[in-house]
Amino acid sequence: MPEALHISGLVKRYPTGVEALKGVSLDIPQGEFFGLLGPNGAGKSTLIHCTTGLASPTSGQIEIFGHNAVNHYGEARALVGLAPQEPNLDHFLTLEETLDFHGGYFGMPKKDRRERSKELLDAFSLTDKRQERTRTLSGGMKRRLILARALMHRPELLILDEPTAGVDVELRLELWQYVKRINEEGTTILLTTHYLEEAEQLCGRMAFINGGEIVAEGTGPALAKQFGVSSLEDAYLELVGRKELSRAKIDEAIA
Repeated sequence: MPEALHISGLVKRYPTGVEALKGVSLDIPQGEFFGLLGPNGAGKSTLIHCTTGLASPTSGQIEIFGHNAVNHYGEARALVGLAPQEPNLDHFLTLEETLDFHGGYFGMPKKDRRERSKELLDAFSLTDKRQERTRTLSGGMKRRLILARALMHRPELLILDEPTAGVDVELRLELWQYVKRINEEGTTILLTTHYLEEAEQLCGRMAFINGGEIVAEGTGPALAKQFGVSSLEDAYLELVGRKELSRAKIDEAIA
């Protein structure tokens, strides 16, 4: 079977001359829960944008379940659900309309859209709000709706870009439980996050990206070992050149 996501030699160079991706190669097998970690400006969002057609690669190859994401965009994009970092809901639509329009865009029959909308609104505790405009939702409810929308057309690859940024602890744990469950049911997930404990809880393997390049890849313990430290957090601090912020060093200074 083809990989869920196969990226080879991906380069993205903007007209300004900025090279956001410098020959990135990455393989994510079907069914994996994979984390992509790196500082702001490292290239995470650009990689996602190229994968989902929001940006055009300068060179390189992207395949989603064997479909070329550039030359066969329609087939590839139909297999992907994207929950973006920034809320991008239409403020004039109700929650039901938001899900229904998304399902229609991906060719779902009306009956299927209606049943799937009900299922997702129930799953994310949004049923009581189904007839309200999205502009009335709290930040946490918007996050729930964005994830529900990404799942509406039953994608085989789900991309979560900072899905729990700015939400409270309770909602974060609820979202963790839900995405764990859908991964166990067979959905491949690519997660970007700045919360290292989130990556450790959810992801089997991870990759560090920095300066537009993949610089390390493996499980949390393997990454820590590669950087010669005892934790994923310390490995990340080594990556970004801030090892003085290590908890161990701070504890030593306090002592």
